[in-house]
Amino acid sequence: MIRFRGRFRSALIIGGQGIRARKMRTFLSMISLFMGVMAVIAVQAAASMAESAVRANIEMTEGPDGTVVMRLPNMNGSVPIVLEELRGKTGAVAAILGQAIIGEPNVSPVNPGAGPFENGRALDYGGGPPIICDESGACRIDQSAPQETTGAAIAVELMAVTGDIRQFRPYRHDAGQWLDFASPPSLAPRLVLNRQAAEGFAAYRVPAEMRVSGAIANTTPQVVGVLDDSGYQPRAYMRADELMNWLPDSALTSGQGSGAFYDITVLFAPEAADLVSSLRAKLTGLGLPPDAIQVQTVDIEEQLGKEIQIVRYVFLGLASLVLLIGVAGILNVGLATVGERVEEFALRRAVGMSRLLLAGIVLAETLLTGLLTAAAAIGLSAAAIPVIAKVIGEQEPSLRNLTFPWEAGVAGVIAGLCAGILGGLIPAIRAARIPIATVMRA
Repeated sequence: MIRFRGRFRSALIIGGQGIRARKMRTFLSMISLFMGVMAVIAVQAAASMAESAVRANIEMTEGPDGTVVMRLPNMNGSVPIVLEELRGKTGAVAAILGQAIIGEPNVSPVNPGAGPFENGRALDYGGGPPIICDESGACRIDQSAPQETTGAAIAVELMAVTGDIRQFRPYRHDAGQWLDFASPPSLAPRLVLNRQAAEGFAAYRVPAEMRVSGAIANTTPQVVGVLDDSGYQPRAYMRADELMNWLPDSALTSGQGSGAFYDITVLFAPEAADLVSSLRAKLTGLGLPPDAIQVQTVDIEEQLGKEIQIVRYVFLGLASLVLLIGVAGILNVGLATVGERVEEFALRRAVGMSRLLLAGIVLAETLLTGLLTAAAAIGLSAAAIPVIAKVIGEQEPSLRNLTFPWEAGVAGVIAGLCAGILGGLIPAIRAARIPIATVMRA
């Protein structure tokens, strides 16, 4: 083992001396190899960043890996049961989804149905005027329904949460603050808007009055923050207990108009999964159909599937072709170098150097060249990542905090080593086979 280490060290030292003696030739070899190594690093970095972006979006809409998600409709008095079951519990948060209208009373919102805003213009998700149908199936517009004129009001999806939902969905903070669950519930409900809702309130000036279907009175909300939840519809988040100050249990049933609460999502941490069975049992006892309660565990790896891996392998194949061009350049330079150093290698053999050490010297030169090229490519890529993040971070928030993935650095080192071995193996074998008699002819 000691003898092997001495030979290995000698090969590296002599190989480094050979690189230093032929700087220009080494530089040209690095140029031919640089693009191949850079392509491998770029493919690996792009795949890692794409996977991170997709993973972040899944976590924002579904939850972290292992989160248990229960979805059920608002029927048979399920909302009070959910609120009661989760009161004081940690590791579980319920989100009750409905609609609300903020602005002037007795007017239609500028975006019926909580339609999104595009370039300051509100879109209509309302579905048109009310329709009534008789027993024969004939339908007509309900002319008796009160006709509201469009006014200074905005419809939003209203999500009432029982706790800090950000432990399951890492929303990106934009401005203000998140809901404070440590303080007593306020009679003036505190709201946190998503970006779509904030865009609507920036484009339209509306009074601070919120009406929710079934509430005992309109409330005066307080907007305390703005966040990015990747939603395409305007949404406002509020504490469920502040909603219940104004909304009696009898109002928490579906079918009461556009402001009805119609969907319930309960998120459980893996350590609180035992609450799932008890909540399901109570909901089933209310007469809720078992098939109406959907329970699934977030499996990010399964949702990612094999698409990203397939794309990665395809582009790695293309990058490998570029890398082979660099390998061919090293091979060509290595063969030319061995041809010029025939007498030197024959003389080394004559003074007792083994064939293995001679081959190691040639292979050490190409390996060092490959590692130097990989270091240069990794350094350039690492320096370019912050610039790329600054340029595209505004368009894609999930890429705002890009960092150079270590997988790309490892891929670059492996590519450099493989290129050094492939490009130097044949010249090393040729150098080892040079006969001692060559020095006599010289």
